[in-house]
Amino acid sequence: MHTKTIKELSTLLQNKEISATALATHFLDRIEASDLNAFLHVDRALTLAQAAEADQRLAAGNAGPLTGVPIAHKDIFVTKDWRSTAGSKMLANYVSPFNATVVEKFNAAGMVTLGKLNCDEFAMGSGNENSAFGPVLNPWDKKAVPGGSSGGSAAAVAARLAPAVTGTDTGGSIRQPAAFCGITGIKPTYGRVSRFGMIAFASSLDQGGPMAQTAEDCALLLSAMAGFDERDSTSLSPEQGGVHEDFSRDLEQPLTGLRIGVPREYFGEGLAADVEKAVRAALQKYVELGATLVDISLPNTKLSIPAYYMIAPAEASSNLSRFDGVRFGHRAAEYKDLQDMYRKTRAEGFGPEVQRRIMVGTYVLCHGYYDAYYLKAQKIRRLIAQDFEAVLNGPNAVCDVIMGPVAPSVAWDIGDKADDPVANYLADIFTLSTSLAGLPGMSIPCGFGEGEKNGNRPVGLQIIGNYFSEAKLLNVAHQYQLATDWHKRAPQGI
Repeated sequence: MHTKTIKELSTLLQNKEISATALATHFLDRIEASDLNAFLHVDRALTLAQAAEADQRLAAGNAGPLTGVPIAHKDIFVTKDWRSTAGSKMLANYVSPFNATVVEKFNAAGMVTLGKLNCDEFAMGSGNENSAFGPVLNPWDKKAVPGGSSGGSAAAVAARLAPAVTGTDTGGSIRQPAAFCGITGIKPTYGRVSRFGMIAFASSLDQGGPMAQTAEDCALLLSAMAGFDERDSTSLSPEQGGVHEDFSRDLEQPLTGLRIGVPREYFGEGLAADVEKAVRAALQKYVELGATLVDISLPNTKLSIPAYYMIAPAEASSNLSRFDGVRFGHRAAEYKDLQDMYRKTRAEGFGPEVQRRIMVGTYVLCHGYYDAYYLKAQKIRRLIAQDFEAVLNGPNAVCDVIMGPVAPSVAWDIGDKADDPVANYLADIFTLSTSLAGLPGMSIPCGFGEGEKNGNRPVGLQIIGNYFSEAKLLNVAHQYQLATDWHKRAPQGI
C-alpha cells in the first residue's frame, strides 16, 4: 500500500477498496518502525480521529480527490493539535492555538494528518543537521544527509512513511532535499501559497510547496494548497495571479517544440562529474521527447550566494526577535533582570547556525552598514531577476523552461560539513537565484551518483519556469516521468 502514489490511493479510497482508517494505520505502523528520525510528533489517536471523519465523508459520497489520503507537515507549519517546534529548543513544547492556512486547506480537503516532520532549525540549513532534535537520516544511505531544510519531509516520502508532505523553500529547501532523496518537489511562484501560520525565516523568500513521489501527485496537492489568503500580506490577490487553479490541467500535453534553456553557469567549476552526467542524460531524454536545447547565460548566478546570505539573515534577525522568552516558547529558568532573561533565553533556545545567521543579519542591518550590505544585496537581487526575465519573458524569450542540476553534488555524509558553514552555503548555488527572483522551480529524480560511495545517492534535475508557470513545469516533469522510472525507485527494503 505504501508504494502507491496519491492518485492510486485516491482511486482505492473512492472505490471503497480500502478505508482511510486502515490506510492511516498502515502508515502509522511504518512510522513507528522507522529509525530515520523524520517525524518529531505523532499522535495516533488524533490521526485516527481524522481518518474516521474522512471515512464518513467517503461513505456519504461528498469526498474530494484527496479525502482520506494521509499527509504529514513540515514542522514549520503551525498545527492546532500537534506540536509546532520549527526544529528548535525555543519552541520544543509549543502547541499552536490555530492552524496554518496550508494545514487548514488540506484538512478541508479531507486529508489525514500523520504528524509533524523534522527540519533544520527555523528552516536554516542544507542538510537537516541543524535540528535541535537530531539529524534526519537519508533512507537511500543512512550515512548521508537527506538535504535541508525540508529533510524530514523528503525522507518520509522516499521511505514511504507518507505519500504526501508539505515543505518550505526559502533558498532551495524543497528542491535540494527532493533531489537528495530521489522524490519530486515544487516551489511555487512567491505568493502563490499562503505563509499565514508558517513560522517565518525570511519573509520575502519563504514559500510553501508540496513534495511527493510524482509530478502528478504534486499537481493534485498544489491545486489544494495554493490560492489567495487575506491573512497573508504577501499572498497574491486574484488580480495579481493568485487564483485557484487546477495544476493538473496540462499534464498530458506533449513536449514537441518545448525550448529548454541550459545555463552554462550551472555546468562549470564545482559541479560533480556524476551529477553532470545524470543531468545531461535527462536533457537528452527531453530531446527524444521533442524538446530543443538552447544555450543560455544567467551571468549573475555567482552573486546569488552573497546576496542571499545578506538578505535572508537580515530578515531572520528581524523575524526571530519575537522569541524573547516573554510571550511564548522557551524561557531561561534563572536570570537577574529582563536583559539577562533575553540573553540567556536566546542563548539556550537557539542553536549555533540560527545564532550565526541572527548575528550576520543584525550586522548588515546596523546603521552604517545597511546601504553597503543589505541595500546592495537587494540591487543584486534585481539583477538576478532580470537575468531570468531576459530569457523567459516577453517576445524575445529564447526558452520556455530552464533546466540544470539542483545541487553541485549528491548528498554528503552527515557531519562532513559540520565545521564549515560556507561549504553548506555553497550547496545552494543552483537554487538560490530562483528563490531571489521569486520564480517557480522544481526537482525531479533523474539518476544516481557513481562509485562505491555515491552509487546509491540520487541526483535531481531542476526545472525552472516563468512566474505562474507551475502547470507547465508539472507537465514537463510528468512527461519525463512517463518515459522514465527514476521516480519509481525506492531505497532498499522499502
